[in-house]
Amino acid sequence: MGVSDGLPVVRTLAGLADLAERHERLYVRWSRGPEVDLARSSSTDDLTGLALPGLSANPLDMEDWWQGRPARLWVARRLYDYSHLPHDKGPGVRPWVLQGRERGRGPDNEPLVADVRPMCWIDPRVIEEARDAVDGQERTWGPLRRGTGR
Repeated sequence: MGVSDGLPVVRTLAGLADLAERHERLYVRWSRGPEVDLARSSSTDDLTGLALPGLSANPLDMEDWWQGRPARLWVARRLYDYSHLPHDKGPGVRPWVLQGRERGRGPDNEPLVADVRPMCWIDPRVIEEARDAVDGQERTWGPLRRGTGR
């Protein structure tokens, strides 16, 4: 049995928000999963091909400036920001939560995480909930996505 096989699945945005409130140093990683990622323990810079000193991930820890606003909206935004990755990176790419230690910053200023402990998969319905939560805000917001042209 592999690392990924026994991971629980978070099925609601509220469940993910609860997890983020109960644990520190949580990150979302969009990839083919812990089984693949832990075998190599690092991400690769797409531009240069350099191995980075950890896995690229998106932090779930709420910042002080969030000042008690709903954890549900915080995690929705964190998911929404990178929801384009399964389309851009290809089949099998999906989000999962890990706990770890930030080891540096990648080329997009994203945390590079080491000493990774897989926590759970994120069900695709949670991504839909995140989109709905972000779309329901008064101001518009879009995912972080680079253009393909110059």
